[in-house]
Amino acid sequence: MASLNFPAYGSLYFSNAPIESNLKIPLDHEYCIGPNCNSVLWNQNPGEPELYGRPSTNCGPWENLTSYCQGLIETGFSRLPKKPITHSLPHQGSVEEHGAAAPTLLHPDFHMRNIFVSADDPTIITGLIDWQSTSVEPAFIYANETPDFAAPPEEPEEEMPESGLSEQKSPEMRERERKDALICYQTYDVYMKGLIPKVLDARRLDSSLFRVFHYCHTSWRDSAAAFHQELIELSARWTELGLQGACPFSATEQELKEHAQNYEDFETVQRLKSWLRSALYTDSDGWVSNAQWEAAKDAHRAVYDQWIETARELESDSEGLTVEKADKLWPFDAR
Repeated sequence: MASLNFPAYGSLYFSNAPIESNLKIPLDHEYCIGPNCNSVLWNQNPGEPELYGRPSTNCGPWENLTSYCQGLIETGFSRLPKKPITHSLPHQGSVEEHGAAAPTLLHPDFHMRNIFVSADDPTIITGLIDWQSTSVEPAFIYANETPDFAAPPEEPEEEMPESGLSEQKSPEMRERERKDALICYQTYDVYMKGLIPKVLDARRLDSSLFRVFHYCHTSWRDSAAAFHQELIELSARWTELGLQGACPFSATEQELKEHAQNYEDFETVQRLKSWLRSALYTDSDGWVSNAQWEAAKDAHRAVYDQWIETARELESDSEGLTVEKADKLWPFDAR
């Protein structure tokens, strides 16, 4: 699939699809490229219900990289609330802050939950689901995407409280899991580089060149701090990367100081959410299976209470983290 060549970015449609003719770029007599169906562009992902019915004004199709980038930027603007938000943390960024490649087709969400295998032989894939957001994107969009079954092994950074769902594992079992994860990661990397030349070409590029594309259209959802960090790193390496002229983005010392604190908050949220996903067997949206719901709900409450109690102790010691801030940093709605 990834070896196919396309004249534009967008999603695949039948040629007789009921969309405006000016939104069709022909492929052959059967198919065409039309507006991108990725839910990120339509502002209808779980967790942003207030944005339903207000999609981006520019969902493609796009005939070149310049127009594709413009579509991402317009999508970013479309996510901004019409009224100022007072309850968010600084690292998300204010409305004012947000306001002031070879086309490649790949599965956009190639994770274990979307892969079905044979009950008799788990090496045989019997089906893939969740194709609705599949679209033709620049190859670099997929270059650093790694599915959960091929994620690199992570070394434990610090002791986290027991969730009540996590199994007690011996050091030997943890080491075996780490080695298995490393084998999966390396195997996936070899296959991507060997079987998909377009992705190989993109992976050869310095990731600083295209990481901004991952946040420019989702900065309200994912935090302005993440986008600022990519701009700061790109600016610092502008000459090193061989880019012409001067970087159009620059930050003052005061802005860098404020950003450092905001980015620290952003990373805290990401680490916390990553641990919660693993400990509660959930995903980034907080989805839990029916069978695990009651146990996950109780475990979530226990971990949240411990998080707040830790913040209360730090607040009394004047160490920066307050109960109010800890509550805002908590990544899920449930309390």
